[in-house]
Amino acid sequence: MGEVVLGVSIAIPQPHAATLARWREKAGDPQAHLVPPHVTLLPPTIVDAEQVAGIEAHLSDAAKAVEPFAMHLSGTGTFRPVSQVVFVQVAAGLAECELLETRVRSGPIGRDLAFPYHPHVTVAQDVDATSLDFVYDGLSDFIARFGVRSFTMFERGTDGSWLPRRAFPLGR
Repeated sequence: MGEVVLGVSIAIPQPHAATLARWREKAGDPQAHLVPPHVTLLPPTIVDAEQVAGIEAHLSDAAKAVEPFAMHLSGTGTFRPVSQVVFVQVAAGLAECELLETRVRSGPIGRDLAFPYHPHVTVAQDVDATSLDFVYDGLSDFIARFGVRSFTMFERGTDGSWLPRRAFPLGR
């Protein structure tokens, strides 16, 4: 059956997602049309296709362990100079994201990360410094508040886009 590339994230709801996607597009980010605005819980991970059913069971258990929670996004941050990324900060819901990430990134999809986990919403990546500054300044007063009731497992398509595969409701 081969391999698939999976990722797990919390989707940013509308109208906030459209706003953040427009900013990513204005920055000239090549991922703007391929990656919907989200908070990553599991970065792109290659797995055997035969493992997907077991991974879905694992994710279902992980979701049940955390109750729905409120998320508040506020302002911008950056990983520069280490990584050419500008992001919107998670101001509330941080602890829940960290708990979910720990539970998700275990068992059949346990893996090491290149950098310590830091919940955020990427809005510009691998673009020139002027574009990074433009987004950093332009979204500095961005605020969004919404409830998180689920997370989603995505599969990377052959064109590099991320396609939702299954949502996992939080709580029991």
